[in-house]
Amino acid sequence: MTGVPASAAGGPGAPGPRGAAGTAGTAPVGTEPGPAAPTVGAGTSAPGAAGTGTPGAVTSGPGTSGAGASGAVAPGGPVPKTPLGGTKIGAAAVNQASLWNVANLLTMLRLVLVPGFVALMLADGGYDPAWRAWAWAAFAVAMITDVFDGHLARTYNLVTDFGKIADPIADKAIMGAALICLSYLGDLPWWVTGVILGRELGITLLRFVVIRYGVIPASRGGKLKTLTQGIAVGMYVLALTGPLASLRFWVMAAAVALTVVTGADYVRQAIVLRRRGMAARKAAAREAQA
Repeated sequence: MTGVPASAAGGPGAPGPRGAAGTAGTAPVGTEPGPAAPTVGAGTSAPGAAGTGTPGAVTSGPGTSGAGASGAVAPGGPVPKTPLGGTKIGAAAVNQASLWNVANLLTMLRLVLVPGFVALMLADGGYDPAWRAWAWAAFAVAMITDVFDGHLARTYNLVTDFGKIADPIADKAIMGAALICLSYLGDLPWWVTGVILGRELGITLLRFVVIRYGVIPASRGGKLKTLTQGIAVGMYVLALTGPLASLRFWVMAAAVALTVVTGADYVRQAIVLRRRGMAARKAAAREAQA
């Protein structure tokens, strides 16, 4: 087919140089070949001045890219392909790198400190003041890292699936190890250990039960409970005598009271959260049926 005369575009003039044969345009240097397109209108001439037809711009055809100088691919051209498996490999590399962040390393340190703390606590029968002082140092490091790893993870977006699982395990492992060792040595009644550990395990299971309805947030009372427990257990780990030995009893009593009160509050929050979640599900089901 022949090209469209320039006069048809609004002005007199002879067909442009490419209009007679309707030849396809030539690809600019540095561009990527595009898919073949029909040659109809590929050589149309733009309106010429003073009757002299000027060659029209090639609008389609093999090799056209719309930006030959930059080498960009025109719409309809071939899309650059990512090497097979490149995306998955890149994602795996990011996940692997995120595992070894400072927050997770502090969590791992706490897990490693647990058996070390137990060994120091029970060394030489468990009543040597020097070994108890070393055990207190290990316990103190574990409690301090518990504060910092969570803060770092939230502040610098270092939250990972490993941290979500390992952090509460490390917290309860060091506290449980200290309580069990103290009760085993006769420094702390077993019922105190049972109340604290029973509350911690029960609330953890309760969180998993109601997680389908939402997350129970950590309250200020829960944070105060954790701090009080850490101070009380640390005072019992040290071989204290005199007034300090009497003081640690009252600190532990406060920790037990906060443990029970905050545990009851978490149960109340779980019940409210479950009721709201069930009500929302029933409302959504009624809307779907309507």
